[in-house]
Amino acid sequence: MTLSPEAYLWFKTLHIVGVVVWFAGLFYLVRLFIYHVEAEELAPELRTAFQQQYGLMEKRLANIITTPGMVVAVSMAIGLLIAQPSWLQQGWMHAKLAFVAALLAYHVFCYRLMGQLQSGTCQWNGKQLRALNELPTLLLVIVVMLVVFKTQFPTSAATWFIVGLVVFMAASIQFYARWRRLRAEAAAAEPSS
Repeated sequence: MTLSPEAYLWFKTLHIVGVVVWFAGLFYLVRLFIYHVEAEELAPELRTAFQQQYGLMEKRLANIITTPGMVVAVSMAIGLLIAQPSWLQQGWMHAKLAFVAALLAYHVFCYRLMGQLQSGTCQWNGKQLRALNELPTLLLVIVVMLVVFKTQFPTSAATWFIVGLVVFMAASIQFYARWRRLRAEAAAAEPSS
């Protein structure tokens, strides 16, 4: 089946839009989970209100933004593969599809966590959720590199510098969050004068 060049460009455009929307939702969804879990530390009269509000925000984000973005991204990707079936014979596409499958599993897992948060059975703490929140970023970087470089995956010093920079940024975010938490704990432990 041969599609017009214009159809290919529409599939590609909508695929990119879908990916952006999907990832925006994935990034913020787990951040809401963190706030939801950390609301447990609030006074009882505030805890319930905050957890209900976070639960509502999580459902709306997942059902109105994140999942529709995923559906658009995946359906347009299928259109692209119909337009370019030879990609299915290339190793970079096999690797990309494996990472996309991992993203789909992450998406489903987020729904599972959301259900646990709603029922009060979530065993994850804020620190664990912060680490989980880094996973889609890593998968996004890998998938984009596969799409851009295809079979010419870079291995130069510049590539390793960029990888190191990404790791440094992710570690910095984690260290800053820990520093902020420790500072807040120290301030709370100081006797008031």
